Amino acid sequence: MKYHPTFSEINSLFANDNPEEVWVKASEIVMRINPSYDFSISRTCFNDILRLFRGEYPGYCSIKTLYHDLRHMLDVLMCTARLMHGMHLSGTRLTDDEITIILIAAMMHDVGYAQQFGEDSGTGAQYTRSHVSRGIKFVQSYIIGKGYEPKLATPMEFILRCTDPAVDISEINFPDKRTELIGMIVGSADLTGQMADRTYLEKLLFLYLEFKEAHFGGYQNVHDLLNKTRYFYVATRKKLDENYSGVYTKLAFHFKDWFGVENNYYLEAIEKNMAYLATITALNKAEHRSMLKRGGIVKKSEGLISYDELA
Repeated sequence: MKYHPTFSEINSLFANDNPEEVWVKASEIVMRINPSYDFSISRTCFNDILRLFRGEYPGYCSIKTLYHDLRHMLDVLMCTARLMHGMHLSGTRLTDDEITIILIAAMMHDVGYAQQFGEDSGTGAQYTRSHVSRGIKFVQSYIIGKGYEPKLATPMEFILRCTDPAVDISEINFPDKRTELIGMIVGSADLTGQMADRTYLEKLLFLYLEFKEAHFGGYQNVHDLLNKTRYFYVATRKKLDENYSGVYTKLAFHFKDWFGVENNYYLEAIEKNMAYLATITALNKAEHRSMLKRGGIVKKSEGLISYDELA
């Protein structure tokens, strides 16, 4: 009889609230790629990114963006580990250096929202348009400052640009096909990891606040963002399938090995979110708020979003 994961097992795939638990799970997956992989650099990076989020990193305030938060980083890290494993099982072998580069990029892809001392105004969301270029500078400086080999820093300019929604990766002048592949892996994990989150729709309230602070996107209110997210998903699927060569489909190889079932649970979770979004946006605007129930996010947004913006 074919095994099917339980509802609890599937939900646990996206339960990425505890950093240490996420690290243990991600490490276990990476060791299925190479049991002797050296985690020393990636673990140091993980520790430092936690310090950055918590305001313990020298010269920096804590990261205050509500959508691009610690949970978002952990979601992307877990999706990245699973996608690397899926790529490995599908026949695309990654070197240890490539695994390290991918892990660093996944963990630090949004460090451009971090504010140095003296950049205390706002939440960091004002850097929405420039956060990728800021992040590239941070990551390259971080790697060199730690005394790691420059070959870990050099590709970051190209890889992190793959996480910029405003960039068409066909216009990135990658130095070689392997760097392009790594960029596709990180870019795909960033998109699928966040949209599969069970609180993704609720967190759109926080994304609206970030866009509002950045004067980005021109959204009139939360309802406008909810409605346009449906079209964003259509564009995202096209981007994943065409620009990123469908590498996200390799997640099914990971789940075949993990559960014995060749399902892409990330895609299934995203499609469930989009189906529920269609239900929400079919209702009167006044009913939207009552439909966003997970994570206590609506409650957290009170006082941050006006009544007119979320009636």
